[in-house]
Amino acid sequence: MNFTKMHGCGNDYIYVDLAENPVADPAALSRRLSDRHCGIGGDGVITIGPSEIADFRMRIYNADGSEAEMCGNGIRCVGKYVYDKGLTRKTELSVETGAGLRTLRLAVAEDKVVSVTVDMGAPVLTAEAIPVVAEDSPVVALPVTVAGATYALTCVSMGNPHGVVFTDDPGKVDLPVTGRALETAPVFPHRANIEFVRVISRNEIALRVWERGSGETMACGTGACAAVMACILNGFTDDEVLVHLLGGDLSVRYDRETEHVFLTGGATEVFTGSVAS
Repeated sequence: MNFTKMHGCGNDYIYVDLAENPVADPAALSRRLSDRHCGIGGDGVITIGPSEIADFRMRIYNADGSEAEMCGNGIRCVGKYVYDKGLTRKTELSVETGAGLRTLRLAVAEDKVVSVTVDMGAPVLTAEAIPVVAEDSPVVALPVTVAGATYALTCVSMGNPHGVVFTDDPGKVDLPVTGRALETAPVFPHRANIEFVRVISRNEIALRVWERGSGETMACGTGACAAVMACILNGFTDDEVLVHLLGGDLSVRYDRETEHVFLTGGATEVFTGSVAS
């Protein structure tokens, strides 16, 4: 089986073109290949295949084999993959995801994609739809107690559920303990991605992310979008924000006219190879 290793701000996945490499059990494949000691190493596997309603379809399998609905960094890499490898000549294309259709605009230089802007759609702010167990919507500063401490979570879905915690220093958070405890808290029926955010200014934030099914990752595109929406809901930032993550920076803009969130960032091919499927 041929594969391409790619990353967006360090959020790395193993990409497989299903047209060339049919995969019988992608969940098991992801568990095997994502292992950073005994496999290729990555936050999961993303498959690229045909779609009846879009130009392409992507499916995301976390390192533990669970399937995610959406990945902002992953979909940017899909855009680079299909253009750079000649599967399309479009610089605006649609991708079917588990969270619905997403539109990509590709910035190209010397016939290679250098950055991608993704229309991430409208954020979901209704508790039942996120889903999160809460009486009021939007869910702002919801108290959740885990591991003997209480955290105020602002909850947003960007096609997948997120809980955002504001803190003065995300670097001091014990993510394997606190992130995992919040991810699996009973308040999240389908578990959740957890972001720990420091607000720097009205147009700049920094965050660390604990991804559902993968643990701490270098970046998370949907997490960056959810964090900015949480900032806006709490009145902490304006509508266009530079987001600093461990793996690099992303730009997030909320358009009040369309009520959509737009994510812009790079995508990088690391290497290609082949492995037994």
